[in-house]
Amino acid sequence: MVLGLLMTCPVFGQAKLPPYTKQALGNGATLILLRKPDVPLISVRAMFRGGAEAEPEGQAGIAGLTAELIRRGTAQRTADQISLEMDSLGATVGGGSDRQASYLYTEFMARTQAPALQVFADLLVNASFPEGEVKKALAQAVDAAKSAKDNPGMAIGRYFNAFYYGAAHPYGRVADEETLGRLNREQIVGFHKKMYVGRNLMLIAAGDFDPAKLGPQLAALAGQLPAGGAFQPGKVAAPGFETARLLLVDKPDATQTYFRIGMPGIARTNPDRVALMIVNTLFGGRFTSMLNDELRVNAGLTYGANCMLEQDRLTGAISINTYTRTETTEKAMDMALAVLKRLREKGLDAEQLASAKAYIKGGYPTQRLETADQLAGLIGELEIFDLSKAEVDDLFAKIDSITVAQANAVARKYYTEERLQFCLVGNAGKMQDAVKKYAAKMKVHPVKSPGFAAPAF
Repeated sequence: MVLGLLMTCPVFGQAKLPPYTKQALGNGATLILLRKPDVPLISVRAMFRGGAEAEPEGQAGIAGLTAELIRRGTAQRTADQISLEMDSLGATVGGGSDRQASYLYTEFMARTQAPALQVFADLLVNASFPEGEVKKALAQAVDAAKSAKDNPGMAIGRYFNAFYYGAAHPYGRVADEETLGRLNREQIVGFHKKMYVGRNLMLIAAGDFDPAKLGPQLAALAGQLPAGGAFQPGKVAAPGFETARLLLVDKPDATQTYFRIGMPGIARTNPDRVALMIVNTLFGGRFTSMLNDELRVNAGLTYGANCMLEQDRLTGAISINTYTRTETTEKAMDMALAVLKRLREKGLDAEQLASAKAYIKGGYPTQRLETADQLAGLIGELEIFDLSKAEVDDLFAKIDSITVAQANAVARKYYTEERLQFCLVGNAGKMQDAVKKYAAKMKVHPVKSPGFAAPAF
């Protein structure tokens, strides 16, 4: 996750996060209100600590399913009634989860505040998980997991996570047709009862409202949830690798190869996060990046190449990502590794650094902080990662303070050429002899095998 800024004027250095209030409630919940009256919209977001990290062993995917099923029925409303009622108000409602949290959100016009909040409150407090809806959602999830293997662009991320993190790590427990097929309503209801409690809740509202009126309403709503027990994330060691490994997922009918090259990255609170964000923007975080220029613009080997920098509670991965024709797999991988080597050995210059800084500061306002929903999401991130308002208010100053020497030191520290982790999805018969040179250990794994878990190395 990456934070952005709300610009109060076009001068980058004066950007500040708008003021908001924060209140601790009796059941352990936190209520946050941010008034933004320029547009007559209100965004309300209920975030619960936990997410995928809270999933019991053998129940990968239960956090996302629980979040989805909250909006599929209560004692008073069916799924269809919820959709029709919110549609008639011009409102949206939905749920989801990530590695750290699960959430329920709604956005509505200020003039429809009362009826929209009534529906949202019903979902938050009275979700009933109808048996028919649970079966339907589980069947849809199983089908989606199976069909992902027909689309290497969707499958590569799941295979990579399972391969890179491993089954003992919460980020490596990937939902598949087997884990999803074993879930049932009793488990989902139990997960909801345990995690959707006051001590895990941050209820955030941003938009055009009167805090004196909406605040007490939301406090009363949050207060209806039992206090429960606060989720305590466990200590998990970052993945460590003794040698380079390569997992080749064999899809015989594939005409393209999707590949990721992974290396250890950082956690969200790592002190190198700002410098690393700048370096990654130049290396593979924008269209005019080193990777995309070389592989797409100059060589024409792909329609897109990038590098993802994960920033979650636990140490994540830095991963080079692209795809190419089967016959150019080796050439594209060689080129990606050459760009990586160039970053380490030659580094970045002052002109590149200035370009990245301007790009980041120019893009954040519209990408993250222009709307009430974006502001609610940002404040939720600050709470989830126990970060202060200074994380936002000081970000531009921190970006400006990074020197060429500091950026290059961070590049050499994190963008390694040793013990890289390669994950490929494609036609193994046509390329496995060529790609085995990249790693001391290689496994070929049939795409038709159940799940996304990698074979033992």
